[in-house]
Amino acid sequence: MTRHNVGFWVVDELASRRGLSLEEIKFQSFISKSTLENTPFVLAKPLTYMNRSGIAVAELARFYKIPAENILVVYDDMDLPVGRLRLRPSGGSGGHKGMGSIITRLGIQEIPRLRLGIGRQEDAAESQAVQHVLSRFSREEEETIHRAVLLAADAVEAFVVQGLEEAMNKYNAAIISEES
Repeated sequence: MTRHNVGFWVVDELASRRGLSLEEIKFQSFISKSTLENTPFVLAKPLTYMNRSGIAVAELARFYKIPAENILVVYDDMDLPVGRLRLRPSGGSGGHKGMGSIITRLGIQEIPRLRLGIGRQEDAAESQAVQHVLSRFSREEEETIHRAVLLAADAVEAFVVQGLEEAMNKYNAAIISEES
């Protein structure tokens, strides 16, 4: 239930919406397969350490023959305010070791990603950053992150059905605030 797990929360929300269980273990991941508007998809939660998640993602991509442009990695980002979503078609890891592992294992940076803001402590040292990502959200942040997880799940569904461009146009402009 830490900030570092928001990507898994989005996957859990997607599974819940479709009545799926993430109990099958394949390729070092909990997985579930389904379709959304006749488009097949695989939900996966790697069982590897986060900084080695590229192992699981690469195995899944190879087995299911999923090209990198059809993978959407959902993960936490300290550089975004709590609850802010950012969809991108490619890029570096931004210091996120899990994304770095995926880039390394797939051998390409052109991997769509959905970053979910978890905030950052002002002027925090690296050791404090680790403590921050492994901490829970404050009571004040809980409602914002809950709404952001629901919106992120909507963005993933849009990615599956409408494609990255449409999902980016709709969800990169969305702002989660304490009032919304």
